Amino acid sequence: MRQVASGMLIAAAMIAIVPQPARAQGACERLWVERNSIYKENGYCFNTPRGVRYFGNAGCRYDDVRDVPLSGWQRERIADILTQERALGCR
Repeated sequence: MRQVASGMLIAAAMIAIVPQPARAQGACERLWVERNSIYKENGYCFNTPRGVRYFGNAGCRYDDVRDVPLSGWQRERIADILTQERALGCR
């Protein structure tokens, strides 16, 4: 039990010393991947070098993100992600 508590304290201390911008940057990357994964799964053709490099455009069908057919849940999730990205100051 004592080792577990010690490990938890070390983990908490490590989180505390990670600079906020570094944590935000990691969160921004995860959010960007999640949001764009939804678009990729539904046939979006990426036009930024980053998007093309990460996802590619094989099998894409829609050049305009507004044309990508998304379910209601997917639209809500993307809206939530965009809100989080704005709050974190993601680019």
